[in-house]
Amino acid sequence: MACKQWNSQPAKQTKNYGTYQNPPDLQSNTWTLIRFQEIADKDSVKWLFRKDGCMHCTDAACVKACPSGALYYTEYGTVGINHERCIGCKECVSACPFDIPRYDQATDKVYKCDLCLTRIQAALEPACVKACPTGALKFGDKASMLKLAYKQAKELGGNASVYGDKFVDGTHDLYVLPEKPAVYEKLPLKPSVPLSIIVWKDMLKPLSLLVAGGVIAGSFLHYIIHGPKLPDEDQNQKGGE
Repeated sequence: MACKQWNSQPAKQTKNYGTYQNPPDLQSNTWTLIRFQEIADKDSVKWLFRKDGCMHCTDAACVKACPSGALYYTEYGTVGINHERCIGCKECVSACPFDIPRYDQATDKVYKCDLCLTRIQAALEPACVKACPTGALKFGDKASMLKLAYKQAKELGGNASVYGDKFVDGTHDLYVLPEKPAVYEKLPLKPSVPLSIIVWKDMLKPLSLLVAGGVIAGSFLHYIIHGPKLPDEDQNQKGGE
């Protein structure tokens, strides 16, 4: 099952031997999919499935990295994307700890799931939840979903656990995993905002703005005290030395 953006661009074909995974991966026109994985379980084979797509982090690396404001927090705390503002820099692609945003060379834009923002604003469920035939996907306010997730994990027992509430200040997509997170492919154990982005956005950038503000303030103060600097002022100062 995949939630797609329908356009004239065909999905890129990727060779994918030894698995039933289809589509093989997220793409610029495939924003979410169900990952299929086979694991050995004693004398048998167990099949694992998990939904993959934007996790909608509360502390989102993509939002921090985006220089144009194309990625932003919605009124629901999820991460939206404004394609008109996207400049195709791909900073979010390299920043995301979950490897979610996908760049489309044809449009020079980045695409990802926005949790069906327009549907939520219209009091409707996201399309993936609406389409799920088994009720495996649920949608609701975060507190009730967390409560339900831990209840289901407890009922499953064994290695079952809740994934998504203990990093990046919590995600708005939660998993109830029957196995330990380390068993699942392409699922980071400790996702976080890259240190380089934290250093730049939270430390160096504010400092540079402060310095720039100091220069502007100093120039303005000089103007107030001494008046405007005339073009030949430097020459007169040199002649008097």
